[in-house]
Amino acid sequence: MSTWLTALLPLAATGLGFHYLRTAARKPQLIYQRNPDNDALIQQVPRLTRRFWATPWLFNGHLQLLGLGLKKVFSPALRYDRVDTLLMADGGTTALHWLGADLPPEVPTLVVLHTITGSPHSMRGFVRDLQRLTGWRVVFCQRRGHGDLSLTSPRFNTMGDTADLREQLRQISERYPHSALYAAGISAGTGLLVRYLGEQGDDTPLQGAFAYCPGYDIRVAFARSRAPYTRLMARKLVRQFVTPNRQALAHLPSLAALEGAQSLDEFHRHLYECAGYPSQQAFLDNCNPITVMDRITVPLLVLNAEDDPVCVLGNVRDHQQAMARMPRTLLAVTTRGSHCAYLAGLTARSWAHHLAADFLRALHGQASR
Repeated sequence: MSTWLTALLPLAATGLGFHYLRTAARKPQLIYQRNPDNDALIQQVPRLTRRFWATPWLFNGHLQLLGLGLKKVFSPALRYDRVDTLLMADGGTTALHWLGADLPPEVPTLVVLHTITGSPHSMRGFVRDLQRLTGWRVVFCQRRGHGDLSLTSPRFNTMGDTADLREQLRQISERYPHSALYAAGISAGTGLLVRYLGEQGDDTPLQGAFAYCPGYDIRVAFARSRAPYTRLMARKLVRQFVTPNRQALAHLPSLAALEGAQSLDEFHRHLYECAGYPSQQAFLDNCNPITVMDRITVPLLVLNAEDDPVCVLGNVRDHQQAMARMPRTLLAVTTRGSHCAYLAGLTARSWAHHLAADFLRALHGQASR
């Protein structure tokens, strides 16, 4: 190796290291109302004030998603302890998948609200990690038509249904009446979580929550999702919900447009009839989480990444000032992390899963004092 090349390699390594520290391994930006409760929580969750060391070879949003996809492919299957199938008032079907079901009755329970096409299998990494990291009981709340759950009534909503969630929470509370309830929403699951918490205000059994990569205002969020992800996700939604249920949905005038959707925005502009609403405006009035967000009263940690190509940074910036006025909400924005990936360190472990567990444990400790 020539002398000049020998001298150049350390300089290049130093430059790459400096670039990584300056653009990737940075502390989260915290946006919140200064008050004793929030200050105490932040002190108890060190990850909120330390650098997020994104995996060096997964240094941007696209590579983070690639790494997440590979982890999902090679992650072992998860066997849930019990599955309860629930019949909703209109004949629709949801389900509860339990992990840690036999833990003592006073152990807290974490309610998990899944992604836009989530299933018990696809969400196994989050469920497994949170159960291990908290030691709590975890219940995965499966929505209509997701995974292998049949669509037993001609209605589904990618944003979830707060009436269905209320019934699921009622069943959970009845089964474990002495267990403190907390919730985590992931991607589209945050829309259901925030909508429910905003509608309920103080009238909820949930004592706190974690919102992982929310999209905020669904009037604009879907249109901002970037290619190629918006098209890939739209076609996946069609395959999951529309194609296998064409006969049950055939009476809806919007079905053809929904079936041909080429983006998340196009899909959701034609979703309203399948979700049970007479118009797009009625769908937004009843499902958009942002219109009731300011009514949330329980402690809430929200996590977003600047390099998220699905729930983009503009969604966050539009509403961060409003969130700063919410007395029990903490917003953490990281430079890296992409969409629900947050792979960190040399082993590409999920930093966000650890953050969620740390926050929820701190919150429960605060409530127990």
